Amino acid sequence: MTISKVAERAGVSRTTVSHVLNHADRVSPHLRERVMKAIAELGYVPNPQAQSLRTGRTNMVAMLIPDIRNPFYPELVKTVQSDLEAVGLDTLIFNTDVPGGHSQDLAREYFAQIRSKRVDGLIVGDFALFGIHEMLIGIDIPTVFIGALPNGAVDSVFVDDESACYEMGRYLAGKGHRRVAQITGPGFFSEAMARARGLRHGLIEGGVADADIIDFEGTFLAPSGMEGIDWLLANHADNMPTALFFGNYLMALGGMARLFDHQIKVPDTLAVAVYGDQPQMDYLRPRLTRAGVVPSIQAHRAASMLIERLNGSFTGPPRRERLIGTLRTFDSA
Repeated sequence: MTISKVAERAGVSRTTVSHVLNHADRVSPHLRERVMKAIAELGYVPNPQAQSLRTGRTNMVAMLIPDIRNPFYPELVKTVQSDLEAVGLDTLIFNTDVPGGHSQDLAREYFAQIRSKRVDGLIVGDFALFGIHEMLIGIDIPTVFIGALPNGAVDSVFVDDESACYEMGRYLAGKGHRRVAQITGPGFFSEAMARARGLRHGLIEGGVADADIIDFEGTFLAPSGMEGIDWLLANHADNMPTALFFGNYLMALGGMARLFDHQIKVPDTLAVAVYGDQPQMDYLRPRLTRAGVVPSIQAHRAASMLIERLNGSFTGPPRRERLIGTLRTFDSA
């Protein structure tokens, strides 16, 4: 099937069909309708390689994520893919998570592939380029970073983790908790420390003594949530906190499982709260009190920022957009 057959069926020129496929705004609604009807009747599918040669565009956007097993990132991917598809763009996913701690090497390899494949744009999920953000400096395709980008090399959209966790600290203190533990992410992640700092600040302002805030450094992975509970019971069984905060959803999953193993009831014996607002949390019982932003909100904005770059509606310097996290209270705290 060729574009000529479509033009013949619709009674228009090849140029008109080409405009409908590539520059629909140049064609009247009446002609667009005729061409689209002919395309449907003939079952015509445009050749993407031929379109790329004509337009200089691949209609492909790459997305780099750090851990496809973390429920946060599939939510990002699903939303970005849907938003880009709505404007005729396909999404190519690269996952940098590998065993053995070589994710930076894989990220560099993928980054080279992305540049050589000549995709039209790139979206990066925060930790996918952890420690190698300089790779974004001077990149020659429109790029959006989801997370706090230290060098401001490209557009970015991030959640103010610290302020969201501050509100959580104030909330827990307001509920009367005067001894609180938190299982944080790793100290070398600025996001993890921002969450821990925000919670501590909110607790102290709410009347909790600094000495009564207990910290255990986790890894942002589920096993460290379990380890944190074991450590807490081994070291503070004689003076347990009344509330516990997990720095992310995966650690909360592990921690809640271990609390069940130890027959510690939530919230009767221990109130539990978490940073993050993934949809999967709605299927946990008790439902977790949480602070943060639904992943799809970040993804929608990232896709919009990229589309604005690609269609030329925004051509200014790199933007840095801050999203404010919300506190949502449920059964656990």
